[in-house]
Amino acid sequence: MARDAVYSARPARVFAILCGCRVGRGVNAASIDEIEVMSGKTLSEKILSAKSGRDVRAGDVVICEVDYALGTDGSIPMALDYFAAMGGGRVHAPHRLLFALDHYAPAPSPKAALLQAGIRRFAKEQGIPLFDIGEGIGHQLVVEKGFAAPGRLLVGADSHSVTYGAANCFATGIGSSDLAGVMKTGKVWLKVPASIRVRLHGRLAQGVYPKDVALYLAQLLGTDGATYETLEFCGDGVQSLDFEDRLVIANMSVELGAKNAIFPYDDACRRYLEGRADDLSGALSADADAIYSRTLDIDLATLEPFVAVPHAVSDNVRVEALEATPVQMVFLGTCTGGRTKDFRQALDVFRQFGQPASGVQLVVTPASREVLLELTQGGELAELIALGAVLVTPGCGACCGTSGAIPEDGANVISTANRNFKGRMGNPTANIFLASPEVCAASAIAGRIVSPRMLLAGRP
Repeated sequence: MARDAVYSARPARVFAILCGCRVGRGVNAASIDEIEVMSGKTLSEKILSAKSGRDVRAGDVVICEVDYALGTDGSIPMALDYFAAMGGGRVHAPHRLLFALDHYAPAPSPKAALLQAGIRRFAKEQGIPLFDIGEGIGHQLVVEKGFAAPGRLLVGADSHSVTYGAANCFATGIGSSDLAGVMKTGKVWLKVPASIRVRLHGRLAQGVYPKDVALYLAQLLGTDGATYETLEFCGDGVQSLDFEDRLVIANMSVELGAKNAIFPYDDACRRYLEGRADDLSGALSADADAIYSRTLDIDLATLEPFVAVPHAVSDNVRVEALEATPVQMVFLGTCTGGRTKDFRQALDVFRQFGQPASGVQLVVTPASREVLLELTQGGELAELIALGAVLVTPGCGACCGTSGAIPEDGANVISTANRNFKGRMGNPTANIFLASPEVCAASAIAGRIVSPRMLLAGRP
């Protein structure tokens, strides 16, 4: 009875809030009113002010118009139940909803196939755009198809929806009940997050990658060091990162507890989005006198290749500390490390140092059909398959253990993914290590965890 009460009360509360419940300042906002009169705004404050139609600051609770909302086969079924509990009917704005079948791709069981059939049916009835099995990971498609664009507010019923912040927009994950609320009203309620300013300086050294930046931040802040805060990136070091580099860092911001991450709009962002997004006019920058909860300064040139060790993203060490650790599976893919650039970086290592060691399974899962086609047309896919790689349908694949390759008992896996929790890849006895594509490729060749630098030096 209690469970049913919670189940029914949650969508009712969301619906009530979105339909006019009084909301306002958070508990900490009144104490900074005088400062706010004179101060500028962060990027998050600017976007949420525009989307709520109010002058808002960190700590305010607001109702915002959503530009696009993503649901996946991992979250839509429950959202449909909540939507029915809210009265069902027609969704508010079908063209602003995006459904992706990516977690169970292809369906690994009759139950998954049945759920996906229901999603297809609902999407067709409502006129909701659907990315079907094989098209790729929803997060990658949101960016590839140009739905993420400067100044927009995007939400997704998946925590890694924070990825889109690379496009100078506010993007965050929500629950299935909140997705149902967006389906019903086109709106979402949020507390405006405080912002951490992350100033990047210089450029990464050879052999160091954006994954290493993300792992360093996880080491620096821990898994809850940025809870419900924005990571707002700035500094001359941002210019040394291309758009896909920024996607990696934004994607992993949620592993620090961040509400969202956001990058500035510049030439790199424009070059990627031109021809994809239909409107780039919403580009924003933070005010010079914006208030931040703190500022982090990171010299990119000082970073080294890192590896996250089981079973926490924040528990990471330099690669050299793990060179005696054997690996049985190497996984290249996911919404963190499954883009064309990632596979090309890995392939450069294979070309230089040779094929995977005997007994190492190399699993390759492109993040999207576009990535798969690029690798096919460029010849890289044929090279990877010739190396013995197992090709898996574009989608989430082995990352969350719902489809794709499942590690054997006790296996050590090194992956380009974003999480290494116990059981994450479908086998609780497996040990998951996280690293850049280059380190993953080098480890496949050596049969143990190493970096290309170590291979050059003749180690191990």
